Amino acid sequence: MMVNRTKLRRIGGFEITNGLLMLAVCFMTLYPMWFVLVNSFNAAEYAVLGTVNWLPKAFSLDSYRVVFNNENMMHGFLITALRTIIGTVVHVLFTAIVAYGLSKTNLIGRKFYMKYALITMLFSGGLIPTFLLMTKLGLYNNFLVFIIPAMYSFFDMVIFISFFRTIPDSLEESAKVDGASDYGVLFRIVLPNSMAVIATIALFSAVYHWNDYYQGVIYIRSQELLPLQTMLYKIIAENSMSFMQQQAMAQFGARLPGNSIKFASMMVATVPILLFYPFIQRYLVKGVMIGAIKG
Repeated sequence: MMVNRTKLRRIGGFEITNGLLMLAVCFMTLYPMWFVLVNSFNAAEYAVLGTVNWLPKAFSLDSYRVVFNNENMMHGFLITALRTIIGTVVHVLFTAIVAYGLSKTNLIGRKFYMKYALITMLFSGGLIPTFLLMTKLGLYNNFLVFIIPAMYSFFDMVIFISFFRTIPDSLEESAKVDGASDYGVLFRIVLPNSMAVIATIALFSAVYHWNDYYQGVIYIRSQELLPLQTMLYKIIAENSMSFMQQQAMAQFGARLPGNSIKFASMMVATVPILLFYPFIQRYLVKGVMIGAIKG
């Protein structure tokens, strides 16, 4: 009995310690977002102080009004939304088509294609050669620079291949007996039965497209094509707040602090993709586990 009580105490102590550790990790993860949220709603006279507040000292929507009334920010939001939707659909379709072909063991040259594709995941051409390539292809300062280079991913292709191999061959054989082509089998049989892995890959791609700012910094010079994240990068890194602060002066008769507008811009750029997670999160673990299967 004493041994059992000692074990129970150790188990109970471990669970308490583990629970406290998880709470600490959750706090460190969520507090920065809460800090930005609170200060984005603070009135100008309190936001300029930069103090740590658990709740807004004086609730105000002035910063959000400035952000939403800024035509460049709203146009950047539209570019990011279009990039995310189009880029995700194209990436999923193209990667699925390539993966379906490579999932067939009787494909001629399959091993060569897989090894060649693996090299692209391990090594890249470098920034300058890639920039020159995009320029020669006419993608510099072009909306398609967000779409075409991100059409294919070897990692996502491996996840697709692993899932396609779990689909019984009898389904495909029955479809081909009925006269379906390879594309007919893919779009009518395979993809409708692969919604879990499609949702997982779509989540990966959508998060990448929404959060990426680097492509806009390197390849875009026109203000009309800048995505929202690139604008946010310039606001934070280059401290280019003068125009938006002048806009606040014209609207409210007071100069809003740069930090307040930065926090509001960050929330506008972050919240939409966070709202996307709950609908697809349950597929994420399953998709990653599928990709981990070898064979």
